[in-house]
Amino acid sequence: MRGSWYGREVQRAAIDHWQHLGTSLRRTAEVLRSWLGRQERWQLWRPLDSVPPEAEQCHLGSSTVQRWLDRAGVAAQGTVAGQLAEVPTSGQVGTDGLWAKLRRGGKAVLLALTDSVSGVVWPPVVVAAEHEAGWKRLGERAFAAGLKREELRGVTSDGAVGLVGYLEQVLEWVNHQRCVWHLWRNLGGELARRVSEAATGLVGAAALAVRDKTRRELMALVRGVLDARSEVEAAAALAALRAHRLGAGLAQALAADLDGALVHLLPYNPGLVRVGPEWLWRDFRLRLSRGRNHGSSHRLERAALVWAIYRNFTPAQDRSERKRHYRRPGRSPLVQAGVPPGAVSYLDALGI
Repeated sequence: MRGSWYGREVQRAAIDHWQHLGTSLRRTAEVLRSWLGRQERWQLWRPLDSVPPEAEQCHLGSSTVQRWLDRAGVAAQGTVAGQLAEVPTSGQVGTDGLWAKLRRGGKAVLLALTDSVSGVVWPPVVVAAEHEAGWKRLGERAFAAGLKREELRGVTSDGAVGLVGYLEQVLEWVNHQRCVWHLWRNLGGELARRVSEAATGLVGAAALAVRDKTRRELMALVRGVLDARSEVEAAAALAALRAHRLGAGLAQALAADLDGALVHLLPYNPGLVRVGPEWLWRDFRLRLSRGRNHGSSHRLERAALVWAIYRNFTPAQDRSERKRHYRRPGRSPLVQAGVPPGAVSYLDALGI
């Protein structure tokens, strides 16, 4: 490229290697040096090759790769307005936040919004905390990118107070589905206490058997409430849990969030998922760690914007694994949304 020691294909290879393989900047630069200069690791792959002279060796450094990545982030930032304007939305979305540790002890939270049906990721934001102002900024960015405010019908989250306040103040017509996974986690302490209570006075194998039996009974009753296929079925399951000699506390805790746990059953919210998009952060951490490669929240946000574009263009794995299955095997979010990018890649979208 003009003004650079390296061609466009080298920069694209560096960005894609780091983004797709989830490796460090140092290793990305090392592998590219090995390929381009036939040096370093190349000597492990082809031990009979001679070492090239100094003048023919590649000296690409990790700091150069970092500059290319940040430049891609600036390009992604410039495309936020109208970025997904032509992408249809189901009106059902999920949102979640990830706390990131920056250099020099700094902290920030990355907020993301996804379409529940297609999996399209709207441009994320980095804010200081999960307050109402942060969620408002996320909503405004999604609307600027093309999400139609009037088409929103439901949102799934872990129940963050700031998000609840934002929905009540700005998007009062949007139904709020509580993340079932977080509801299960919140019940963990009460469930453990009741299981221990059931085995009071017992020891050894007898205690283990009683604990296991009680845990299975209570979990089946809780599952009957959260996995109910109608409000009537959920009410009956809640009554059965309350009638259990150790289920009163669990029933009381569930009753407070029962309406929020069943929003996905409403005709107004077809396709709304029951679990917040926690899976996004597994993919994000695999590639971008928790922010330690970024010296500031601004650089973290730029990297997240590049990652979101990469995510929308990249198909899910076609084959399922032993413990992991893919909702959209072999299909990217843009394909699922009905706007396949064809031969255009995320690197093309970034203008790299």
